[in-house]
Amino acid sequence: MEAAYDEIADWYETEFLPRDHADRLGIRRSLRELLGPGSGPCLEVGCGTGVYAETVRDLGWTPVGVDLSTGMLRHARGRLPVLQGDAGRLPFHDGSLGAVVAVMVHTDMPGYPGILREAARVLAVGGVFVHVGVHPCFCGGFADRTDDEAVVIRPGYVDGHWTKSSWTDTGVRDKVGASHWPLPDLLHGFLEAGLALEGFAEGGTPVPIMLAVKSRKSWSGPERAGQVQKELVRSGKPATREPAGSPPPRAAPARPPRTPAVR
Repeated sequence: MEAAYDEIADWYETEFLPRDHADRLGIRRSLRELLGPGSGPCLEVGCGTGVYAETVRDLGWTPVGVDLSTGMLRHARGRLPVLQGDAGRLPFHDGSLGAVVAVMVHTDMPGYPGILREAARVLAVGGVFVHVGVHPCFCGGFADRTDDEAVVIRPGYVDGHWTKSSWTDTGVRDKVGASHWPLPDLLHGFLEAGLALEGFAEGGTPVPIMLAVKSRKSWSGPERAGQVQKELVRSGKPATREPAGSPPPRAAPARPPRTPAVR
């Protein structure tokens, strides 16, 4: 995935991102509403070109980004301090951050439940994690959005999968591929990580394209995550799983900055 985004970084920055300059999907609006005002570092996992750093900064937070792609980080460095590293092994101490966000990246991360657990690890108790991503019910290889007024849902929603299948050749999925998480799997991932769900938002019309989730770390230690897992097993609900056909994640060595919060 790192190399794939390196190849499209310039296109992503100069052609893809400007299409949403008016925030028609409500990404920035949802990030503002769910993250809210604060202070101190706010880590963006999978920061890409850093285009959402300004929104985080306007809320009073100090944005910091982590991403695997050298090409994407080349554009991001002018917008926020960044580290090249693996979102599954964040170079921060346990409980060292007050806020973490992941914006439009979860479909790039086949192991997203592990990313949620890692975000919970670096959050202080009471810290906020905000997820903003494509809507799992209405976006994916199973969804045909050719008609601006409707979405045609074909078989495939319930199958977690990675695909490059897309209704358009002007998006990201047909270039680098994307994972799909059915809504229950996505939300179970938060619970298994020990993140309490607090709020939701949708964006895009007439059928939502974006889903945002606000959660909060409400426990201090791995025992709570283990307890949630046991509760899910007792209830008969499946644990989150890797999408079938997912490409193996590629890690890059993390290069921590000189700050007490970094290990």
